[in-house]
Amino acid sequence: MKQVQAIHKKIFTLQHLQQQIAGWKVNGKKLSFTNGCFDILHEGHIASLSAAAAEADYLIVGVNSDASTKRLKGPERPINNEHSRALLLASLAITDAVIVFEEDTPFELITALMPDVLVKGGDYTIEQIVGAKEVIANGGRVVINNIVQGFSTTGIVEKIKHL
Repeated sequence: MKQVQAIHKKIFTLQHLQQQIAGWKVNGKKLSFTNGCFDILHEGHIASLSAAAAEADYLIVGVNSDASTKRLKGPERPINNEHSRALLLASLAITDAVIVFEEDTPFELITALMPDVLVKGGDYTIEQIVGAKEVIANGGRVVINNIVQGFSTTGIVEKIKHL
């Protein structure tokens, strides 16, 4: 029987996530962190999350809040609210912890959690990735994943509008 209750336990507040991380690190485990809006979960997200999970023992996913997503993506977004987006991410076997953040960037979250590996998808350089300098200074590393072409929430929304 599946442990459905475990899904909700993977959604953390900052204080509880910091406590969980302390336990993981005491046991010598490495932490990977990635973030995004994850508005409509699609194949590109799964590829990116899978690659991020492969970088360490545990994967932490930062999710932009509804207000943050609206500021970044426009007034018609998000399509799914932050609770729904966090719940979907927490239900994935590859995800170990999910946390919603209010800011437009995860800088404060990254510096509070200080992961061993910071993972971002896209055409960024390390210098453009928020928190990269701090993670590297702390002995961690930064990984830039390739984007899976043809998959984006914006593309899905546009396709739906034209049906």
